[in-house]
Amino acid sequence: MTMRSFKSWNGLNGEDRGACAAIGNFDGVHIGHQAVIDIARKHARQNNAPLGIVTFEPHPRQVFAPTAPPFRLMNAEARANRLEKMGIERLYQLPFNSDLASLTDAEFVQQVLVDGLGLSTLVVGQDFKFGKGRIGTAHTLVELGQKAGISVIIADLVQGEHGAVSSTAIRQQLADGHPAQAAHMLGHLHRIDGEVVDGEKRGRELGYPTANMSIKGLQPPKFGVYAVKVDVLTGKHKGSYGGAATVGVHPMFGDNQANLETFIFDFSGDLYGEHLSIAFVEYLRPEAKFDNLDQLVKQIDHDCQQARETLAKN
Repeated sequence: MTMRSFKSWNGLNGEDRGACAAIGNFDGVHIGHQAVIDIARKHARQNNAPLGIVTFEPHPRQVFAPTAPPFRLMNAEARANRLEKMGIERLYQLPFNSDLASLTDAEFVQQVLVDGLGLSTLVVGQDFKFGKGRIGTAHTLVELGQKAGISVIIADLVQGEHGAVSSTAIRQQLADGHPAQAAHMLGHLHRIDGEVVDGEKRGRELGYPTANMSIKGLQPPKFGVYAVKVDVLTGKHKGSYGGAATVGVHPMFGDNQANLETFIFDFSGDLYGEHLSIAFVEYLRPEAKFDNLDQLVKQIDHDCQQARETLAKN
């Protein structure tokens, strides 16, 4: 996959132009997003064009409400990894800033989609809004596209068991500790991707060394312990493993910065600086504070056994 992360939306050259693309934030890349992408894929094949995604970084909500609580399901790295697995050939990651936000709907179409990216076809969800003040809709995008020479297709919203599939509904399932229900709407397991960073090394002292990852900017799943699948994406230990992970603030030790710590089963090696993808399979228990370390280790033993049994069934 060719990724284009722009400082501006100046024009592209050569093979990066002419793509059939889907546009949106794609937070979670859920089954609704996938339906939009599949329409773009069909047209890309028919027209012998690259399959692309037009998205924004940071998420527009982070720009308009910078002090709001974290809400994203995916960081940019996780989104790019998921889109690459789906066969996306061109990822156009536009900088969402005051300059982009100030463009009218017509200016966005002409300056960004036509002059900048040179798209041939664009697929959009029914609820897409764009342009200054979010004045543009999917239907105005069709009209503006016709004038500018871009074919625009509106995709129907995908319905789940409880209504339209949305990132908001998925966030709620994860906040409630239901990763399996979230996975039904996502079409894949919810994952957190990122770099392994230095931690307090308490797990190593307890016989359970963990890979520590930041969840800054993400809405965390319900705090507690999970059975997880682990993909080591970089380095000499690349591969897939099982594990048990904790999301939270570690109340026994008085921490207040939430993070993700994963104990990887049957693994030995240094992962500092490497990139991991942690997939949440099942919520096992909430965070707890123990009277002493012996009680904590006994509980970790139980958690790991339960996680192994859960993964064996999945």
